[in-house]
Amino acid sequence: MSKKIVIVYFSGYGHTKRMAEAVAQGAGGQLLAVDGEGNLPEGGWEQLAAADAIIMGAPTYMGSVPWQFKKFIDASSKPWYSQAWKNKIAAGFTNSASMNGDKLSTLHYLFTLAMQHSMIWVGTGLMPSNSKAATRNDVNYVASFSGAMASTPSDASVDEMLPGDLETARQFGARVADVAGKFSV
Repeated sequence: MSKKIVIVYFSGYGHTKRMAEAVAQGAGGQLLAVDGEGNLPEGGWEQLAAADAIIMGAPTYMGSVPWQFKKFIDASSKPWYSQAWKNKIAAGFTNSASMNGDKLSTLHYLFTLAMQHSMIWVGTGLMPSNSKAATRNDVNYVASFSGAMASTPSDASVDEMLPGDLETARQFGARVADVAGKFSV
């Protein structure tokens, strides 16, 4: 039985959107964009309420999520109060210009949010590409277990995102869908 998976994300320059599209391709999920003012589109909250899994994505700005995504997160206190997302599958992904860029802080922020909502967190399930033979375009070269990470230079266009990072995002989405399929909550 197919599960309903929603990828809710904010993208400032288009890189996180492209990553969200790769996650959605792997998960067979629906995209839900947080706009430039931090709001969901009409019906967005209902879409999240009906989801079996919610995958959250945001770029890492100054070591955390951008204010637009934070506004969405703060607004999620309404479903939090009634524990409306309890036992839903949760996961997260991020992108920043630097190889480290404090992306793990962003994923920890999303993980903490998921725990507050009593959700079930899913990591990448991917081994890192960390041998001498590894190349920057390998799957999970950024080496994250907590959620999918990508690193896109600040002067790179969306079209210059590395296929390895996008394949990492796709495989991550597929894993979330697989895990969601194992739950009958």
